[in-house]
Amino acid sequence: MKKSIMILAATLSLATLGACDGAKENAQEDQADAVRENAEVQADAMEEKADATDTQVDGLDSTTENKMEADAQAVREKGEAKADAMEDAADRQDK
Repeated sequence: MKKSIMILAATLSLATLGACDGAKENAQEDQADAVRENAEVQADAMEEKADATDTQVDGLDSTTENKMEADAQAVREKGEAKADAMEDAADRQDK
């Protein structure tokens, strides 16, 4: 039992060591997170502005509001794709 625990501990520490990112990769991933967060903030602001354009309380969204919300979603998706690409590039440098 004690031997198997030691083997498990050694395996976990090797796996953890292999999974450690370098400082450069961490910085690049932080930049990717900032890109993602910026896109989210921008899209949220666009959606709030879209909501403000629809002054009727009829439960229906106006065509303008729908377009603005679609534009906000496109910003969100573009930011996510850019951040994912940045993270992938950082991961490739680590190998």
